[in-house]
Amino acid sequence: MKILLTGGAGYVGSHAAKALSQAGHEVVVVDNLSRGHRWAVRGAPLEVADLTDEPALRRIFRAHQPEAVMHFAAFAYVGESMAEPGRYFRNNVEGSFTLLRVMLEHDVKDIVFSSTCATYGTPGTLPIREDAPQNPVNPYGESKKMVESALRWYADCHGLRYAALRYFNAAGDDPDGEIGECHRPETHLIPSIIETALGQRAALRIFGDDFPTPDGTCQRDYVHVCDLATAHLLALQRLRARGGTLQVNLGTGQAISVHQMVRMVEQVSGRRIPVHIAARRDGDPAALVADPSRAAEQLGWQPRHSSLEEIVGTAWAWHSKHLGKRLEQSEWPVGVPMSGQSYQRSAIGCQP
Repeated sequence: MKILLTGGAGYVGSHAAKALSQAGHEVVVVDNLSRGHRWAVRGAPLEVADLTDEPALRRIFRAHQPEAVMHFAAFAYVGESMAEPGRYFRNNVEGSFTLLRVMLEHDVKDIVFSSTCATYGTPGTLPIREDAPQNPVNPYGESKKMVESALRWYADCHGLRYAALRYFNAAGDDPDGEIGECHRPETHLIPSIIETALGQRAALRIFGDDFPTPDGTCQRDYVHVCDLATAHLLALQRLRARGGTLQVNLGTGQAISVHQMVRMVEQVSGRRIPVHIAARRDGDPAALVADPSRAAEQLGWQPRHSSLEEIVGTAWAWHSKHLGKRLEQSEWPVGVPMSGQSYQRSAIGCQP
């Protein structure tokens, strides 16, 4: 199939593009490069465009004639969304609405949407099932919920077939070392711990150690980015085979605390991680853990790379090599293919 993949220069999108290419699909990446990186696009043409630019999007659909869409493009910083909600609704919601209009104009009816557990807000019970109330506590989560609502109505009114995949905490990096997580600024826990291990932070700031958890720090459900990529491929296959709609959680069902993650990075890196305990942040739940059973039942999906050891091991391998460098195209390591070049198949890559 030919698949248009929005946000394919970003963290999860680039890993999904690799998985699709390795599975034999033809991928076209659309990204405005405001948060993504040109070097992360491999084995696929890159169209630099903003999803709110409807004429540009129409041109891209006419030129490439995709059969399906995977939609990753979004701003995803919770704190930033609280400071600039309008920016998040314009980018995440208006961009998605534009994409849906152009899809229908070109009779493209299959879309896999990158959603989030942030649509649930603070859960009443754990683990979180898909039928739990969706009560976002920040504009980022609200923007994703709004797109999910639009997808349901487009399915009812226009016959759209969609899968909304609600991630828990994406983590880890490509085992081949070709692509990886690179945010500026970095707010995710594992890269922040690794920055501390590498001496780029004086200490890791831990927000609260008095939560009602076994060690007092927040617990989260971490799922390897390669497992997320595989889930998108399986979701697309299901839509093409069976149609309909689907909403599933993507997590492991395992709760990992901040202290546990620090200890694992220390074990993998062989370095001590100094920490500083700060006050809790407003709105931080004590624990967020998925019930992943629906993804297993509906997609046949099982996380295969999401052990804590593999998540941290692949993250350490990537970040310890590249952290602090400007990963521009001219500086990319010799022998690693750039945009437009083919992937090499690998037994340990992001494959289903």
